[in-house]
Amino acid sequence: MNAVFLNIDWLEIWQAIADTLFMLSVSVLISTLIGIPTGIVLYLTGRGRLLDNKYLHNTLSLFINILRSIPFIILLIVMMPFTIFIVGTSLGAEGVIPPLVAGAFPFFARLVENSLKELDNGIINMAESCGATIWQIIWHILLPEILPSIVASITVTTIALVSYTAMAGTVGGGGLGDLAIRYGYQRFQTNIMLITVVLLIVMVQIIQYIGDKIVALLQKK
Repeated sequence: MNAVFLNIDWLEIWQAIADTLFMLSVSVLISTLIGIPTGIVLYLTGRGRLLDNKYLHNTLSLFINILRSIPFIILLIVMMPFTIFIVGTSLGAEGVIPPLVAGAFPFFARLVENSLKELDNGIINMAESCGATIWQIIWHILLPEILPSIVASITVTTIALVSYTAMAGTVGGGGLGDLAIRYGYQRFQTNIMLITVVLLIVMVQIIQYIGDKIVALLQKK
């Protein structure tokens, strides 16, 4: 056991944890702010929906599918020029956020769209017949009805982003993944690799636990 904690720089590990949490919090927030409207537009512009628009729906759906089809490790490399243009660097925690968002929000948008598809159309038709506007239907019917599903989707997306942040370490993205690559792989410090794996597992378990608790609380209301 003592060998596991031999030559461990705990300050660097805490910094890696802080970087990972920073990447997660910012990318989840931006992905949610982009993904919810995108999912709603995908739903409303679908065939037979309130804003039926085949061209807009197909174009947006194609864009989402293209982003989802690109492996994240390739997305990291392809987006480097754009990332440098946006944040000034492609390295460190800040340099990974644009590709994290690009990789996460299409996935989240599809989850939102699928949640909306499970709603009873009768509720929406009734609101429309009562004279409710599109915005009123969105704010007072669609979003409240799928709120537990949105929280569950955020939880799933956040856990996926944990693995993305670890993968970003291969291109100097910072966080626990970068620590595992630099020390665990390049310097053959197996104890560092073991600690980062354990920390990532604990992080995922905590995220899932909090997400499940919030969903259960919302479903009781």
